[in-house]
Amino acid sequence: MKKIGVIGSGKVGEVLADGFLKHGHAVRRGSREPGKLADWKAAAQGDASTGSVAETAAWGEVIVLAVKGTGAEAAVAEAGAGLAGKLVLDATNPIADAPPKNGALSYFTAGDESLIQRLQAKAPAARFVKAWNSVGNALMVNPKLQIAPAMFICGADAPAKQEATAILKTFGWDAVDVGGVEMGHAVEALCILWCAPGFLHNDWMHAFAYLKA
Repeated sequence: MKKIGVIGSGKVGEVLADGFLKHGHAVRRGSREPGKLADWKAAAQGDASTGSVAETAAWGEVIVLAVKGTGAEAAVAEAGAGLAGKLVLDATNPIADAPPKNGALSYFTAGDESLIQRLQAKAPAARFVKAWNSVGNALMVNPKLQIAPAMFICGADAPAKQEATAILKTFGWDAVDVGGVEMGHAVEALCILWCAPGFLHNDWMHAFAYLKA
């Protein structure tokens, strides 16, 4: 059992926090306003607690970053030294505030830049791995699909990616390591592709698969 710190008070943070509780981990959710999480804590099944962003980052052995992309850099700054040396599972995407155009999301990053690169630069001692950014929260934890879905991951630290792979396997995912943070823009772009059938056809219950010969 590990202590999992989940930063973010939204639905993605809730789903992943509940998933880690389901798999026997202790979970603390962190927010700038911890009081927002009181209902979640009261209903949670397992070793659940809440705190500030900095407290959660310092407490957790593994950190999940599950905030809006526009607030991700601020959340990392608030977490501070608590992230040093730890696996940080980065579920964020650089989605701009502008509405989709013909089913395509807009990003606030440049074409060859990624949010994970910005976050890694802001907290160089942390071990960021992009994960859970290319699927909706309804399917993040042990999805029941026809085949095992693929989660494309990237990050600069090889042991961190191995640890992330093991966690994703427990959560029902086949992790596909595609390289370092330089691949962040490609992995983050998968969110745009994943969302397209949702906006165009109201189809949100799907995931990517990785097939090999």
